[in-house]
Amino acid sequence: MMYSVRQQKSLDAFRSFVGSDEFTRKDIFKFVYELGEHDKLGVINPRFLLTENNKIGRGLYKFPSNSSIETSISPACDTHRITEPILAEKAAEVPATAVNLMMVTDVEKMVPERFKGFVPWGHYRDIKNIIKSKIFYPIFVTGLSGNGKTLNVSQACAELNREMVRVNITIETDEDDLIGGFRLVDGETKFNLGPVAQAMEKGAVLLLDEIDLASNKIMCLQPVLEGNGIYIKKINRYIKPAPGFTVIATANTKGKGSDDGRFIGTNILNEAFLERFPVTMEQPYPATSTENKIVLGSMEKYGKVDAEFANRLVTWAEVIRKSFYEGAVDELISTRRLDHIVKAFAIFGDRMKAIELCVNRFDEDTKASFMDLYSKVDEDVKVPMGLEEVSEENSEENDPEIPF
Repeated sequence: MMYSVRQQKSLDAFRSFVGSDEFTRKDIFKFVYELGEHDKLGVINPRFLLTENNKIGRGLYKFPSNSSIETSISPACDTHRITEPILAEKAAEVPATAVNLMMVTDVEKMVPERFKGFVPWGHYRDIKNIIKSKIFYPIFVTGLSGNGKTLNVSQACAELNREMVRVNITIETDEDDLIGGFRLVDGETKFNLGPVAQAMEKGAVLLLDEIDLASNKIMCLQPVLEGNGIYIKKINRYIKPAPGFTVIATANTKGKGSDDGRFIGTNILNEAFLERFPVTMEQPYPATSTENKIVLGSMEKYGKVDAEFANRLVTWAEVIRKSFYEGAVDELISTRRLDHIVKAFAIFGDRMKAIELCVNRFDEDTKASFMDLYSKVDEDVKVPMGLEEVSEENSEENDPEIPF
């Protein structure tokens, strides 16, 4: 096998580094690490040795026995002279400041955008004060779906101009997703730092969204939740949290699972994991006056303001929630769903159509009951044809009492 000058130089350096006639991919990773840290002499990555001709077993390769610098033969005599290296393609530049094993991210600043029409409520002020203090103080925020848990965190970061790294947790989330792992980049295997490691380096707020969907693989975050650094053994690197780094987790449960089945997929989290959170904040739905401001803000955002409709929507949602807490109905209207209704109203310009489209996710009886209830709150609308009969049949049994 004929090699270019740079390839031959790299081969010799790599053979000396290994000190054997055989090598593995792991040896190449180690060599590249040393190369990136110490060598500035133009030695390139010896991955060109990973060929079928050099392979002698699973993951095991041998050094070629007849490696030499590429030459050309003079037609006048039987002597050899060294020529300029002939490369099939231009070799990629190896950054002099970093190990070629590491993948460089192009994410520079991760400050959330300000949300037009945002109205603070619940524990927003407390969350903001914790983030502002830059003291490491993990928070567990729990509450029913659609009541602004995630929004409160992101808007607190936006107001304080603080970077936030959001990670949506699932049952499949593991150490590779959180801390980092090897990825294939342009034909090379490089280590990519995960969102947790990046947040620690930046001193950012780490938001673990829907944490109660996680499996026991989330336990890899134990040292992180203690405020300690993490050692990444795959690249022999220790990452220490920068000032300002903290962790906020959101969940629909308290990490004990969902007894009523409303939040299917949530898991019982390890008690030692939950103990790493000093405080738990229970996020409620906003008060009627606050929610009315939120709905009006949504209307301004979507360009169709109807103060009367906003007030009746909030009253309607409040009656349904009261009935839900008393066990009279099995579903409720969240603040997020009110925003959905307002957006539909901005598009179609019809109150009842907007409500119908946004409550279609419920079963027929619940849908009819909710729409019939709104028709009693708002006398200017009528229940659409086809739902009147269903709502009348279920009115005595399912309709919550209206307190006015």
